[in-house]
Amino acid sequence: MNTFHILLNKISNAKPLDFGDIITESIEVFKKVWVKGLVTVLLIIIPVFLIGFTLGLMGLGQEPYLFNEGFDIKSFANYYSLNAIYNIPQTIITSTLTLAYVAAFYRICKSIIAGEKVNDDYFYFFTKAHFVKVLILAITYTGIAILAQLLFLIPYLYVFVPLSYFAVVLSQNTHLSEMEIIKVSFALGNKKWLLSFGCMFVAGLLGMLGIIGCFIGIFLTISIVYLPSFLIYKHVIGFDEINEIDQIGINDDTNY
Repeated sequence: MNTFHILLNKISNAKPLDFGDIITESIEVFKKVWVKGLVTVLLIIIPVFLIGFTLGLMGLGQEPYLFNEGFDIKSFANYYSLNAIYNIPQTIITSTLTLAYVAAFYRICKSIIAGEKVNDDYFYFFTKAHFVKVLILAITYTGIAILAQLLFLIPYLYVFVPLSYFAVVLSQNTHLSEMEIIKVSFALGNKKWLLSFGCMFVAGLLGMLGIIGCFIGIFLTISIVYLPSFLIYKHVIGFDEINEIDQIGINDDTNY
């Protein structure tokens, strides 16, 4: 039985998790990793801002939707769809940076909560061994997200949860193929969708509290939004090495 099927089996047999426990644990872990989270957020935001600023100077930036003549659902829908398509190249770049840095952040978090020696290697997934996989996942992420956006709000809200697991599954399973990472992410996201969405929403509100500190404080707090999916993964799958006990009762011929 390979790791991929063991992960899917763990997800399938996952026990219910408590919403309050995940939020409380997210806050406690955040207290330990907020500096690492700040570095991660800055590593993502700075290049994204520079890319957007450069495109704006070149006249390639998308014009904002204005309500000068009131709100028209048809024109807004057209703008929304065109904007999603127009921004595909920028979205791929942003997704690549986010996946790479957040996956590295999760590796750091795992070491901290496990009491291991911490290696602050934020560029771990930019190495030759991993970057192609990150790029393919980012392109897939963008494709799914854009398609969901074109179908408007509800589909996008649905896929947002499974997509949010790409980074954590990648961070702990670099040996899996891109398709296996996608399947595990969607299996976990579907299994714990409501819990994940609720915890991410609350974590997002907590992360926004930093805006009280003259707005710039949000950079100090917003990384808490990454922790619910990390902790749900921890409780459903765990960070321990796969062992023979995990394989008891699993049929090697099981198809997923």
